[in-house]
Amino acid sequence: MGNTTTQGNTNGSKATRAVALVGPAGTGKTSLAEALLFASGAISRQGSIEAGTTVGDASPEARARHGSTEINLMHFDYLDDRFALIDVPGGTAFAVDGLAALQSADIALVVIDPAPERAALAEPMLRQLDELGLPHAIFVNKIESARAGAVRELIAELQPMSGEPLALRQIPIRDGDDVTGYVDLALERAYRYRPGKESERVDIPDELAVREKEDRTHLLETLADFDDDLLEALLMDETPETATVMADLAADTADTKVVPVLLGSALNGGGMHRLLKLLRHEAPDPNLAAMRVGADNGALHVFKIANGGAMGRLALGRVLGSGLNEGDELVVGGEPARTGSMFSVQGDKTTKQGSASPGDVVAVAKVEAARSGALLGRKGASDSSELLIEYPARNAAVAITTRDRKDDVKLSTALHRLCEEDPALEWTQDDATHETLLKGVNDDHLQVVLGRLERRYGVSVDTRPPRIAYRESIRKPVSQRGRHKKQSGGHGQYGDVIIEVRPLGRGEGFVFDEQISGGVVPKQWFPAVEMGVRDAMERGPLGFPVVDVGVSLTDGSYHSVDSSELAFRLAGRLAMSEALEQAAPYLLEPICKVIVDTPTGTGSKAGSVLSSRRGQILSLAPHPTWGRWERVEALLPEAGLQGLDAELRSMSQGLASFTAEFDHLAELSGRLADDVVKAQAELAAA
Repeated sequence: MGNTTTQGNTNGSKATRAVALVGPAGTGKTSLAEALLFASGAISRQGSIEAGTTVGDASPEARARHGSTEINLMHFDYLDDRFALIDVPGGTAFAVDGLAALQSADIALVVIDPAPERAALAEPMLRQLDELGLPHAIFVNKIESARAGAVRELIAELQPMSGEPLALRQIPIRDGDDVTGYVDLALERAYRYRPGKESERVDIPDELAVREKEDRTHLLETLADFDDDLLEALLMDETPETATVMADLAADTADTKVVPVLLGSALNGGGMHRLLKLLRHEAPDPNLAAMRVGADNGALHVFKIANGGAMGRLALGRVLGSGLNEGDELVVGGEPARTGSMFSVQGDKTTKQGSASPGDVVAVAKVEAARSGALLGRKGASDSSELLIEYPARNAAVAITTRDRKDDVKLSTALHRLCEEDPALEWTQDDATHETLLKGVNDDHLQVVLGRLERRYGVSVDTRPPRIAYRESIRKPVSQRGRHKKQSGGHGQYGDVIIEVRPLGRGEGFVFDEQISGGVVPKQWFPAVEMGVRDAMERGPLGFPVVDVGVSLTDGSYHSVDSSELAFRLAGRLAMSEALEQAAPYLLEPICKVIVDTPTGTGSKAGSVLSSRRGQILSLAPHPTWGRWERVEALLPEAGLQGLDAELRSMSQGLASFTAEFDHLAELSGRLADDVVKAQAELAAA
C-alpha cells in the first residue's frame, strides 16, 4: 500500500493540500501555524502572539484578546509541495467559523497540550472529525512542559474519545525534567531539538531502548490490522521495511483508519520539520476531499464570506476538482455568476492572482450570491448546492438600540453583513417585545461582534438583556358591556356591545364567536368588534399580551346613522379591557425544554445549576451516542437562561453545552410575579 498519487496542476507542481489546525483554545494553534511558516521558510522570523507580530490573528479583536476570533488563512511551500493552512479558533464562541472549511480540508491537525487532565477538551473535535470522515492527526504541543509519564497517560485518555486507533509516532527524550527531543518509532531514529533549526539526529538513548521497542511494536500491530502482509511479517518475527511502514501510515491516515500522534513545541520549533514531513507524505490528495463533498467535477467550495476589507465582499473558498480562472462562470443559486478577481491570502495580506490550481484556497470577488457552505459548480456541470453544517445553538442574546437614531438604517445593513460572514450569528425583530435582538453562541461571541459593528461600520449601540415574552390569562368568565357614544355636530359615533369572556385551556389561543339574535348588532360590524377585542388583548391589566381566552358577542345596539366600524371597534376594545380587569388575570411565563450535554461526572452539577434557576429536572442519563458523556433534560423558565452558558461551562472545564426550545407557558405567581408586573409598569411609564 503506497501513498496516494497527488494530482498535478497547471503550473507543473503538485496540487495544494489544505491543512486545518483545530483543537481547544489555548493549545497554541496560531503559534503552531507561525512555527510551520518559519520552518518552511515562508517567513524569516517567527512572530509572537504576545507581541502581536504573528501572521495569523492580525485582526484588532484577535490582537486585543491574544486569541483567535475567526479563521486565519496562510500558505507555505515545503520542498516541492504547496500547503494552505486554515487556522480554526479553539474557543467555543468562535470555533464555528471553521466548520464549513473543515468539510473540504484534506487533513486536520488536532492541537492539544500534554496535560492528561485536559485531554477531554479535545473530545468534541475528535467526535466531529469522525462524523465528517476527515483524515486527521494529533499534535501534542508544548511538549517541553510535559511531566514524566504524561504522554502515555494522555494516549490512554484520548483513545476512548477517538473512533479510530491512535498511532503514537514519537516518544519524548528527557534530560532531567526537560524534554529535549524524541524517538521516531516509524523510522527508529532519535532526534534532539535545536531551537530555530531542524532537529539533530542522535543515537537512541539506552534508557529508552525497551520503551522504544514496546511502543514501536504497538504501532506496527495497529498498522497490521489493515495490512495482511505486515501482519504476516510480524507473525514470522520479521522486521518490516521502513518504506512499508511509512506507506501504511500514509494510506491508513488517508482512509481514516488510524490517527497518528506527534509531539513537539511550536514555541521553540521542536518537531516542526517532522510534522512538515508528515503533511508532505501523509496528507491525502485533494481529489479525496473533492469526492467527499461531491465536487469531483470541479467546483468552488465557499467556506466563509468576508466583508469590510478594502476589496469589499470576498468569498473565501477552496478550488476542487479542476482549476479556476478569473472570469470563469459558476452556478450560484441556479443562476450563472462570473468570478471576479482572485487573491491568495496570507494572514491579513492578500496577493492578486489570475488563476487558481486544484486544491488552492483563494478569495474570490464578485460572486455576490455565494454563501458560507455553498458548493458552486461550473456552468453545465452541476447546479450549486449547500453542504449541511450543524451550527451550535445561539444561547446568548442582547437587545440593541442605536445611540444615534440616524444610524438605524446603517444598523440593518451592518447586521446583515456581519451575519453573512458569521453564520452562527443571527439578528431578528422580535414581534412580541418589539426589540432588535442579536443572538450568538455565547457572551464572548456577542462582545466581539459588537466591537466589529462599531469598528467596521461606525454604529454604536446600547445593549440590554432581552425582555422575557411574558403573557397573561384569566381565571373566571365575565360578561361586560362596552358602549362608545360621541356627538359633536354632524354624524356622531355610536357602538354598543355586550361580550362574554371566558378562560380557555392552555395553548388554545384566542376564539371569537357571535351569538347575536334579532339583529341588535348588524353582521357588518362583527369584524370590527373582534378587532377591538384583539386591540385590548395586546396589553392586558398586568401589562402583557393576553392569551387563551374565548370571547362571544352576545348583545348590543346600534344607530342607523351614527354607527360605524370605528365606533364598534372602540366599543369592543372598551368592553374587553373592562372584562379582563374583572376576570382574575394572572401572569404566564415561557418555559423552555433544555438539554445539557456534559462530561460524565458533571451531570449532577449541571442538574444543580438548573435547579437553582427554578428548573425541573426530567432526566439524567448517559449520552445516547457519546461514551463518557451525560445528558440532562429539564424544563426551565426562559428567565433562567440568562448566564446559563457561562455557569455550565465553569463547572465542566468549558465542555458542557445546551440547547433550549420553547415548550409551554406556565403560571408565575407570588413575589416573582409581582416584581415582573412592577417592572413592566415602570417600563410603560418611562
